Amino acid sequence: MKEDILLAMLTKADDYISGEDISQRLGVTRAAVWKYIEDLRRSGYVIEALPRRGYRLVARPDKLLPTEIRAGLTTDRFGHVVHYFPQIGSTNDQARQLARQGAAEGTIVVAEEQTAGRGRRGRAWVSQPGSGIFVSLILRPNLIPAQAPLLTLTAAVAGAEAIRQLTGLPAVIKWPNDLYVDGRKVAGILTEMSSEMDTIFYVVVGIGINVNTSSFPTEVSASATSLALEQGRSVCRRQLLQLLLEKLEYWYQILSADQDQILERWRQLTITLGKRVSVYSPNFTVHGLALDIDHEGALLLETETGEKVKIFSGDVSLR
Repeated sequence: MKEDILLAMLTKADDYISGEDISQRLGVTRAAVWKYIEDLRRSGYVIEALPRRGYRLVARPDKLLPTEIRAGLTTDRFGHVVHYFPQIGSTNDQARQLARQGAAEGTIVVAEEQTAGRGRRGRAWVSQPGSGIFVSLILRPNLIPAQAPLLTLTAAVAGAEAIRQLTGLPAVIKWPNDLYVDGRKVAGILTEMSSEMDTIFYVVVGIGINVNTSSFPTEVSASATSLALEQGRSVCRRQLLQLLLEKLEYWYQILSADQDQILERWRQLTITLGKRVSVYSPNFTVHGLALDIDHEGALLLETETGEKVKIFSGDVSLR
């Protein structure tokens, strides 16, 4: 009911909406309307109330609340079911649990803060409260497990495009799962899958974006940045998340029909190809020239001895 009242005020933009109008529209008493208005105020909404005019939404908190995400969202499926947490260990962990319970494709888990956020290989992800986007999306793709890396490429393309469109910053992709602005990491993607043999049961795509983060721990301060630091002003997290979901849905639909289009767009946005790189893995280290990616998203590398190798996973350092 609180969400319905908020949506009613959002549709009025800067105008007033009477308590009587809200109570009739939603089938509740005016006393109930006042109670929910007070709840919204406690959540950070600034709502003006005038006799004989009603209520007017003056200011909205910078929170990724379900109603905020859904209001104005243009996707068909992605982001319409939202599980919101002020604080959580890991959005990916929660999304995996929901996926095992049968949550529909397009369901998202979003949090203001992660206390156990992680990147690839279990690395910690810095999650300052209310400063970034920490979201996990449940997918049930019609792909075989070997093609799952294509979902990471798809998410990277969507993320880079969303950042570019909203901020104008030249976000680029570093294989396999990082987004960079001006040589420093601004976002990371963690894709986790449940499958067997040739069947994918579900995939959880976790995306962390440093949006308005103002500082970083010493160990990553030289290699990480945020959109606000790069742009010189704060960025609306709600707008960026909505745009990200819209881009994700658009490219996900294309992935089902034309994987080559995804690969080509990824190539246009990457900083990895054509560079001499070092790839580090628990089992190997290899140096060489990044030539291309193949149809499954693997990195094709020409080593310093001229050997052509295919890399499925690893940490890439540009040389």
